[in-house]
Amino acid sequence: MFSKRILHIAQLGAVGVAGYYIGCKDKINSLNDTVVIDGKTLKSMPGLPIFGTVSAATPYTESGSPQDRISQIMKYGFPSLDNVRSYDDYVLSYDRRNRVPNWVFEHITKGHVMKNDAVDRSKCDFKPDESIHPFFRSQNSDYKGSGFDRGHMAAAGNHRLAQKHVDQTFFLTNMAPQVGEGFNRHAWNRLEKHVRKLTKVYDNVYCCTGPLYLPRKEVDGKSYIKYQVIGANTVAVPTHFYKVVVAESPDGSLDMEAYVMPNQKIPDETPVSSYMVPPETIERAAGLLFFDKIQRSKLSRINGKKV
Repeated sequence: MFSKRILHIAQLGAVGVAGYYIGCKDKINSLNDTVVIDGKTLKSMPGLPIFGTVSAATPYTESGSPQDRISQIMKYGFPSLDNVRSYDDYVLSYDRRNRVPNWVFEHITKGHVMKNDAVDRSKCDFKPDESIHPFFRSQNSDYKGSGFDRGHMAAAGNHRLAQKHVDQTFFLTNMAPQVGEGFNRHAWNRLEKHVRKLTKVYDNVYCCTGPLYLPRKEVDGKSYIKYQVIGANTVAVPTHFYKVVVAESPDGSLDMEAYVMPNQKIPDETPVSSYMVPPETIERAAGLLFFDKIQRSKLSRINGKKV
């Protein structure tokens, strides 16, 4: 009986050792897993956004490691962790069902927005992001003849440090359908310019931008969320867009501004400030938490009012 028990323990031990060895081998092999995209061999990336490996985008390393730049942009937290993509100068979460971003995060300073003769926006072309599975990509053909602009979420004018940075703002992953006349080219553009002007006062400006799909009460008295889709890939047309901004003063104090604009023609005389809203209303509508590493009580001002 005693010898049988010893044999049983030995067998269990052998199974455990073998399982450990196989697990280690699989782990090593998984580290070597690669994927080929457009002839380039890329390592398989984890599902969560670990700095430096949040996407297949090629990091810009001229002034430090890509991890440092991503850490800088996302200093105050990720709104969500869904399909995160990092580019050289901005980070986004992509909505594969609607073919538009969930959110786009930027960190801008005076140097990012100042005129740079080495950067020419006219050289940029709208292009699909090849790192997105073909099932979920939007295409230029989706926008053609739709009556909507390819509206930047990360504004090209916020990324003038290098031509490559501006080029990458033209990925269609950074676009959402926007009404052109009276909105994308006017009211929304004025809001983007306002954010850039903040760099004259603040050392660092952190900006999160994205789409909203808000309900509307119909004639039957019930509320519905309705939005158009365009193109063969059914790209969603958001009903509204938001921007949530945190501006960091030289003394370290933080101010927040939050805006929601309807995706429609807006009169030129309408001031940008009229679209300020409490940031929590955007969070509830978008299902996101913005700047969650900052306690709201630590902010100096929200929408110009002292906290």
